[in-house]
Amino acid sequence: MSATSSIEWTQATWNPVTGCTKVSPGCAHCYAETFANRFRGVPGHPYERGFELQLRPERLELPLDWKKPRMIFVNSMSDLFHEGVDDDFIARAFATMERAHWHTFQVLTKRPERALALAGGLPWPDNVWLGVSVENRRFLHRLDALRGIPAALRFASCEPLLGPLAGIDLTGIGWVICGGESGPRARRMEPEWARALRGACEAASVPFFFKQWGAHDADGRRVGKGRAGREFDGQRWDGMPGAIQNAGNVTRVSVPVPQ
Repeated sequence: MSATSSIEWTQATWNPVTGCTKVSPGCAHCYAETFANRFRGVPGHPYERGFELQLRPERLELPLDWKKPRMIFVNSMSDLFHEGVDDDFIARAFATMERAHWHTFQVLTKRPERALALAGGLPWPDNVWLGVSVENRRFLHRLDALRGIPAALRFASCEPLLGPLAGIDLTGIGWVICGGESGPRARRMEPEWARALRGACEAASVPFFFKQWGAHDADGRRVGKGRAGREFDGQRWDGMPGAIQNAGNVTRVSVPVPQ
């Protein structure tokens, strides 16, 4: 939980829930689990219980204290729609997002079926975006569930991208994030997978954000996230909702904040 964030596509993180359980291959080397488990057993630390699922009601209204508008990634250390999070707690988180109308909230889940089941009872103000993780073709069905949810903006996070997404349907999707895996056990992202995804975004006029190569560079060498960098085919792709595209170059611009 932080008023700032080093994640390239957001400005802050808010974690009213921490801890999670694995549901698909993209979870295998979870950065959040690795981070949290470093502090397991440390008395008084927020992650004294490691990556066990924990509701944090004392954090529910934290964004209301942040007066400067910002993009906020919701539950970078968990999944708001985890089956262990009760319906009322989810509703309270949404109530905070609705009240904090000067922020833009980016909710990312691997459990869109539950989000869809609850959608009719939740507010969906213009400042709440909902995204799903899609790491390979087996999980393209998450986009189908997402399309049924009346979020102001729906997005796909294809990170870590673990396989080609041939045939991806971007109908109703307003943004795509793409990235490779980092960390000591990282699996390589093939450049053609990312290139094909970028092409699908261009064909559908969907902003494309290339977050990172991850541990492996474009040539497949394990060089580390920092050295691998973010350039893809000679440039950065920082597409955001509302971005302007000129001659194939995507320029990141600020997103209007609902008042």
